[in-house]
Amino acid sequence: MTDIKIKRVYEKAVKDDGLRILVDRLWPRGVKKEEADWDEWLKELAPSTELRKWFDHDPEKWPDFKRKYKEELKSNEAVANFIRDHKKGKTITLLYSAHDEAHNQAMVLQEYLEKKMK
Repeated sequence: MTDIKIKRVYEKAVKDDGLRILVDRLWPRGVKKEEADWDEWLKELAPSTELRKWFDHDPEKWPDFKRKYKEELKSNEAVANFIRDHKKGKTITLLYSAHDEAHNQAMVLQEYLEKKMK
């Protein structure tokens, strides 16, 4: 089974990260393109712009955000492609830029992908 981790994009890359994939819709603040330390940028895995703006990293909206984002993921063709392309038992680290390490889209995506990739 594929090991899926999450990590803030601003944390230093380590060998154990495996394939590093940025899963934010927007380019992370303060990161220069020539200094980007990831293998892929899959912004189509991120929440829609509308959902991202609605959530606005408000912890009180977290339960509703999780539910709405999972609904988006169900009909997202990029998710099906990701699962097909990465179901080979390697380590993947999903990178996000949110300050809140307890309420961010990478956590929801990690949980969703782990269930689908079993």
